[in-house]
Amino acid sequence: MKYIKSILLLLVVVCITTTAVEAQKSRSKKGKATKQQSARKKATTKNKARKKPAAKPASAKKTTTADISTASAQKITKEALGDTSAPRVVTITSAFKPSLKTAAKINFTAATPVIDSSRTPVVYNIPAQNLLFSYQPVPIKPVALKPDTSITWNNDHYVKLGVGNFSTLLAEGAFSFGDGKRSITNLRAGYLSNKGNLFAQQYSKFGVEAISILNSNGGHEWTTKAFYTNTTRYFYGYEPRTISYTKENLLRRYNDAGIEIGMKNKVPGEFNITYHPQLRLNYFSDNSNGQEYNLIARAPVRKTFGENYALDIGITADISSTQFRMIPNTLKFNNNLFYVSPSVQYAAAGFKLNLGVQTTWDNKKFALLPDITAEAKISDVGLIAEAGWKGYYNKNNYRSLADFNPWVERPANPFLNTKVSEQYGGIKGAAGNHFTYKARLSFVRLNNQPLFVNDAMDGKTFTVLFEPKLEMLKLYGEVGYNVQEKFSLSAGATYRQFTSLEQNEKAWGLLPLEINGSLRWKVLKDLQLKADAFIWDGAQYRNTALQSGKLDPAADLNIGAEFAVMRRLNLWLQLNNVLNNKYQRWNQYEVVGLNVLGGVVYSFR
Repeated sequence: MKYIKSILLLLVVVCITTTAVEAQKSRSKKGKATKQQSARKKATTKNKARKKPAAKPASAKKTTTADISTASAQKITKEALGDTSAPRVVTITSAFKPSLKTAAKINFTAATPVIDSSRTPVVYNIPAQNLLFSYQPVPIKPVALKPDTSITWNNDHYVKLGVGNFSTLLAEGAFSFGDGKRSITNLRAGYLSNKGNLFAQQYSKFGVEAISILNSNGGHEWTTKAFYTNTTRYFYGYEPRTISYTKENLLRRYNDAGIEIGMKNKVPGEFNITYHPQLRLNYFSDNSNGQEYNLIARAPVRKTFGENYALDIGITADISSTQFRMIPNTLKFNNNLFYVSPSVQYAAAGFKLNLGVQTTWDNKKFALLPDITAEAKISDVGLIAEAGWKGYYNKNNYRSLADFNPWVERPANPFLNTKVSEQYGGIKGAAGNHFTYKARLSFVRLNNQPLFVNDAMDGKTFTVLFEPKLEMLKLYGEVGYNVQEKFSLSAGATYRQFTSLEQNEKAWGLLPLEINGSLRWKVLKDLQLKADAFIWDGAQYRNTALQSGKLDPAADLNIGAEFAVMRRLNLWLQLNNVLNNKYQRWNQYEVVGLNVLGGVVYSFR
C-alpha cells in the first residue's frame, strides 16, 4: 500500500510537470502573438490618426497579463519544483501620439502671357519725294521724350572776300534776323567782276535780296521777297576784230528788280481747304531805255475729301508790257497769259493719280491743255514708275530771253509764248539710305520755240527767231549719293534730239547734250572740298554769212577748298575752268581761261 501511494504521487507530479511545460510553451507563443498584435495596433492607430485628425486620445499606458489559470498553474509548478526564479511576465507598452495626415503640397506654376502677334493696321501718308530724298518710312515706335528746351535760335552771319587773276573781285555777305518762331529774315548781297584778255571782255554783277517769313496767330504764314540785280556786259563778240568800237558802244547794262508777297494757311480749316495766293511784280530795263513790267498773280486752292481724294483749282494771271524807245516812235508790246487749272487727285498706298486740264488764254487765243500724271510704287525697294501727259506755256519776254542768252538784241516784233505738250514715262526712287536715282523719256512738241542766230552785221548780237513747230525727243537721268552733311555727290545728263522743224534748218542755239556733276565733301571738321563739272555738246549756229555750223564740245571743271585757320576765320581757294578751255557757248563769244581766286570768310553771330 505504501508503494502504491508513492507511485500515485509520482504520477501526479509528472502530470503537473507536463502541464506546466505545456503552459510555458503556450505563454511563449501568446507573447509573440501579443507583440505582433501590438505592432499591428500601433500601425492601425497611426493610420487612424492620419485619417481622423480629431480622434480622442487613449490612455497613456496599457498593461496586459496572462490569464489567471495559467498564473495558478505556474505557481503550483514553482512550489512543487521549488523554482525561485522571477516569474516570466511579458509587458507590452504602446504609446499613442495624435498627428495630422501629411497633405500633398500644391505647386503653383506661373504661366507666361500669350504672345499677341497681330498688328494694328496703320495707313501712312508719305509725301511724294519730288527732291528724291533717301528717306524710307520705318515702323513707328512710341518712345517717351522729354522736351529739349536748351536749343535756342541763333542768327548767323558771314562775310566773304576774294581776289584773283583777270582782275577778279568778289564780295559776298549773308545775314539773318528774327527769333526763328514768329519771324525769320534773311538778307544776302554779292558783287563779282572780272576782265578778260579780249577787248571789252568785261563783266560785273551786283545783287541784293531780302526774304522774310512771318507767322501770324491765326495759323497763317506770310512770305515776302524783294530783290535787285544789276548786270553789266559788253558785246565783245563782234567779227571781224578790225572794227573800231568804243566800250560805250558795246555796253549793255540790265537792271532787274522785283517784289513778291504770299500767304498760306499752315493748317487746313474746318472744311479741309488750303490756299496759297501769291502776287509778284517785276521790273526789267536796259541802258537803252528798254523797259518791261510783269505782274504775276496766282491763287491755288485745294479741298480734300477723306484721306484719298483732293480737288485742286488754280487761277493764274501773267500780264507783261514791254516798250523800247526808238526814233521816231516807241515800240510797245503786250503779252498776257491766263490759266484756270482744275484737277482731281487720288492718292492711296503706293499709287497717285492726277486728272486735270489747263484752260488757257494766250493773248486771247484759247487752248485746252492736258494735265494727267500717275505714279505707282512697284517694289519694296523704293522704285516708283511715273507717266504723264502735260501741257503748259513758257512765257517769253525781254527778261526771260536776256536771262537765257545775255547777248540777245532788243526784239523788233511782239513776243510769242511757247506752247509745250509733253508725254513722258520714267522711274525714280532710292536704293538704301543714301542713293537716289531718276530717269525719264519724253516726247515733246514745241510751238513758237525761240531760236538764236547771229545778226547779219558783225554777229555781236543774236536775233530771236520763233519756230512755229519743233518736235524733241528728250532723255533725262540723274543720280545722287548723300551721307548726312558730310558727303554729297550728284550727276545729271540730258539728251535732246530736235526734228520736224518747219521754218528753220536747225535748232539754232539749243544744246543737244548736257552733262553736269557736283561734289561736296567735308573731309575733316575744318576742311571742306568741292567740285563742279559742266560738259556739253556744241549747239548749231548760223553766222553773219547765213552759213550754218556746229560749235565744238566743251568741258568746264571747277574745284575749290575751304579750311579754318581761326575760330571764326576760314581761308578759301577756287579754281574755275581748270582745263583752261576757251570754249564758246554762244558763237563768237569766247570765255576766259583758267581763273584762280582766293580769300577769307569771317563768320559771326
